[in-house]
Amino acid sequence: MIAQPSAVPNRHGPTNRHRALHFRGSLGRFATGVAIVTFDGVSKRHGITVNSFTSVSLEPPLVLVSIARNTRAHDELAGRPFTVNILGAEQQALAMHFAGRPGVEPEWVEGPVAPRLSRVLAYFECTPWAAYDGGDHTLYLGEVVDFNYRAGDALAFASGRFTTIPESQLGVEDLL
Repeated sequence: MIAQPSAVPNRHGPTNRHRALHFRGSLGRFATGVAIVTFDGVSKRHGITVNSFTSVSLEPPLVLVSIARNTRAHDELAGRPFTVNILGAEQQALAMHFAGRPGVEPEWVEGPVAPRLSRVLAYFECTPWAAYDGGDHTLYLGEVVDFNYRAGDALAFASGRFTTIPESQLGVEDLL
């Protein structure tokens, strides 16, 4: 069964723009990690900064990224292997580079499935599993083929700003 959106009356202001801005601000109160989706397109290599990333399944290992339809590389991602690169706290410039404010060209690693970025906090190389309509986004699911992580603080985003999640707050591996 596919869930259908329900009609919700506009109770938050006189204009759709005001409502959209308020909705975005409300969503921004949820702190997220920062990741870059990398892949080889038809004519060149791409990277897209995202904060909509989540695990979906352990068996099989699946992850999901949400990519805005108006992103330049959106259409090229369909059906292609990709890597989700989780950024360390020191990698804010890398996040901005792939968010449309180019800086120093990043260092790439040729992964067995898809290209990834060097020295990220964690990565998940994926083969395409499924893609779903998500309104003004497409939800891409990938089956994780290769992954790894390193020690370090995580780059996070909340209320329109970058912040840090200390390593002491990450991971439960020692509890397992």
